[in-house]
Amino acid sequence: MTFGEHLEELRTCLWRALVGIAIGFVIGIFAAEYVVDWIQAPLRNAMLQYYVRQSEKRVADEIDHLAGLGYPQDIASVVREEQLLPERFLINPDEIARQLGVQSHPQSAGPADQAAGPSTGSPPAGAAAVDVAAGEEAKELKEVILWRRLEEDDRITPKSFNVQEPFSVYIKAALLVGLVLSSPWVFYQVWSFVAAGLYPHEKKYVHIFLPMSLGLFLLGAATVFFFVFQPVLNFLFMFNSMLNIDPDPRITYWLGFVLVLPLGFGIGFQLPLVMLFLERIGIFTVQAYLSKWRVAILVIFLISSVLTPPDPGSLLLMATPLSFLYFGGVLMCKFMPRQKSPYDDLEVPSD
Repeated sequence: MTFGEHLEELRTCLWRALVGIAIGFVIGIFAAEYVVDWIQAPLRNAMLQYYVRQSEKRVADEIDHLAGLGYPQDIASVVREEQLLPERFLINPDEIARQLGVQSHPQSAGPADQAAGPSTGSPPAGAAAVDVAAGEEAKELKEVILWRRLEEDDRITPKSFNVQEPFSVYIKAALLVGLVLSSPWVFYQVWSFVAAGLYPHEKKYVHIFLPMSLGLFLLGAATVFFFVFQPVLNFLFMFNSMLNIDPDPRITYWLGFVLVLPLGFGIGFQLPLVMLFLERIGIFTVQAYLSKWRVAILVIFLISSVLTPPDPGSLLLMATPLSFLYFGGVLMCKFMPRQKSPYDDLEVPSD
């Protein structure tokens, strides 16, 4: 094919891929609400664990004070198991008595006062009298500790800070669904463009590599959702604990994180397939892969730093499996050797 024919083939494949993504996007509009709720789960879990650790730390620092108030010594384990958060409040005892419909009277009342009885009248029927300290002590606010389940805390829910942000999140979630649903069709178009520039005996590789390519992409995306998100979030929230800064993530930033990281892993997991393909068409050999493995590992770390957010945790979580996949690609090339091409024996005419 000429260069112009290659450009025309590229234009056709890209147009077909975009049409497939558009159809997937339309379908994704109806599922975006459930997708948004699903992709928030790792963030909520990480924030819940963060506040549980913060609550355990607070309880551990005040264990003697809590024991003096009558709490058991194993209150820290109860906080961890029940995921509770202690909150301190100051109350006015007189206000509590008034709201409960009971009457308070000074404990230090003299005999004359006791004989005269309360000057404010009798308490309501069925209500009991409550003794409250007299004088200045009665005016002091009393501290109480209330416990709340962390799963009911508003802080573990991502926030939006402008009116149009939820709509933008909804559209991005629909686009994410569209990309996932249309990925088989998009990969087919990519490999169709590659096949257009191959010899006839090489085009059969497309039918072998297409399902493998799709499977590796989905494997990379699944690795992110099930094995990467939680460790990366825990690592990042660790700095919140160190700096005493409570996290308040925005849903837009988190969704952008969700879109970028699975895409980077999916592309990165194509490495062994690309290595096998290049070996099959004679560009590289197994010996070349083995002799340049140090350079390859360096390139893997550089690419991982581009395809992942700027933190060492996500970089290592991507570069480590890719390093193993590189040697897996070498094994694939070794045990699935390149067959001899019918064009290998053709002599190139001299000028």
